[in-house]
Amino acid sequence: MAQPRVQWFKFSSPPNFYDLSGRLIPWFGGLAAILCVAGLYVGFVVAPPDYQQGDSYRIMFIHVPAAWMSMFLYVLMAVYAAIGLIWRVKTAEVMAKAIAPTGALFAFLCLWTGALWGKPTWGTYWVWDARLTSQLILLFLYLGYMALHGAIEDRQRAANASAVLALAGVVNVPIIYFSVVWWNTLHQGASITVTSAPTMETVMFVALMLMTFACWMYAIAVVLWRARLELLERERRAKWVLERMGGKA
Repeated sequence: MAQPRVQWFKFSSPPNFYDLSGRLIPWFGGLAAILCVAGLYVGFVVAPPDYQQGDSYRIMFIHVPAAWMSMFLYVLMAVYAAIGLIWRVKTAEVMAKAIAPTGALFAFLCLWTGALWGKPTWGTYWVWDARLTSQLILLFLYLGYMALHGAIEDRQRAANASAVLALAGVVNVPIIYFSVVWWNTLHQGASITVTSAPTMETVMFVALMLMTFACWMYAIAVVLWRARLELLERERRAKWVLERMGGKA
């Protein structure tokens, strides 16, 4: 019974993780490109205009997946940071650090596309709405995490301090998600929930799901690529790095 568990955890070893991620990155990158092209085509060409918002709603095919990914990646970053902080798993620390820039990118993309949608819909690019404000805080948490990592020279101390910040910031994620329920905000309620059918046309739902999976595949590919680079930097004098770099580490 213990054998499968041993086999699974062997991938936490830096050389095994490096080799496996190197094989996976092209697949996830290719899927991201295919899904993105398909999602943009369905969302911006095939899907009909909205009966209330016209064509302006189409920015949601980018905005909503970016919002979802920004929240999910923060939670995932915090989980990896906690594993690194508690159990000193090196690859977990690396993954947490690798996730932060991609999460920050999605948080910024969410805010930017939201502003583009807000101008024709609300008449302004920005309001201090509960969801907008908490999403902005999420971006600052990502930036703070990366800044803290860069400000502390000792790698272990930097990882520990950043992990504490990541864990403290997790409380902001449910605030973002439930802000439209807890407060009177300009944002509409969720069109997709786990307890009910989507309140949108099928073609719109398909476009949204294609773009969501495209963002997933992109995030996996980029995070793994960045994690590999971080491992090479951390382990540049290790034997396994020298072997893979042909003795030029």
